[in-house]
Amino acid sequence: MSMAISLPWTLESIDLGRIDVARVRHNEELFFLVCSSSFIESGSDLYTRNLVEHFAGDEEVRAWLSEHWEHEELQHGRALAAYIRHVWPEFDWDAAFASFWQEYSATCTMEQLEPSRGLELAARCVVETGTASMYRAINAITDEPVLKQITNNIKSDEVRHYKHFYHYFRRYREQEGLGRYRVFRALLRRVREIKGEDGDIALRHVFYQCYPEKRDDHAEFRRVADRAEGLLRRHVPVEMTVKMLLKPLDLPPRLQDALEKPLAKLAAKLFLH
Repeated sequence: MSMAISLPWTLESIDLGRIDVARVRHNEELFFLVCSSSFIESGSDLYTRNLVEHFAGDEEVRAWLSEHWEHEELQHGRALAAYIRHVWPEFDWDAAFASFWQEYSATCTMEQLEPSRGLELAARCVVETGTASMYRAINAITDEPVLKQITNNIKSDEVRHYKHFYHYFRRYREQEGLGRYRVFRALLRRVREIKGEDGDIALRHVFYQCYPEKRDDHAEFRRVADRAEGLLRRHVPVEMTVKMLLKPLDLPPRLQDALEKPLAKLAAKLFLH
């Protein structure tokens, strides 16, 4: 490695030997949530390359993406995968990830990015909102101390990533003269994308690995996925999610306050089916 990467925490600082396996091993919904998250985080290098290309010429953004964001996201994947291997050693993580990646990598294209850099940064704020909310929810679901430590570390990283993307968004919003309506449309597009097929791919490949004989049983997959998503939905930090989603719109305080309550009713469903 040509340079030392500074990380806020390291996988080596997590003592996997402290895992209280009996507290989590029976929880299939939690397994599906943690495992599907480990797949998506472990593919961060591909969409980092796409973003770095999208920001050609902006060395500040490119350097942060390459030297910080990518390495932290990949570490999230490694930490979650290590946890899965420790608690569910019979699950072939590598085979399931290879199957997932074959399908998912085809969806991570330059065409998926917003044509405007400012709008793509707004869309990244949606993604970071979703991940921060999800890891905070998983943290609330479990009482297993090591999973609490890992998800708390990741949630803190995702909130910090959000702040970076938001900072860069504000700069591009000025440069590109982005109005609220265009920003709102970009936010909505990315929310729909998260709720759409992308959200199912990782869960589906966990299901395929666990239940190969039910690979074509869509109803059974939906039953398992809905239970996992329902567990997550019940623990989504609604207030935090709404505030993070609305921030790029830079609304006047009174309008922001007026919108928070009606949006809170939608927030629990926002990143899920």
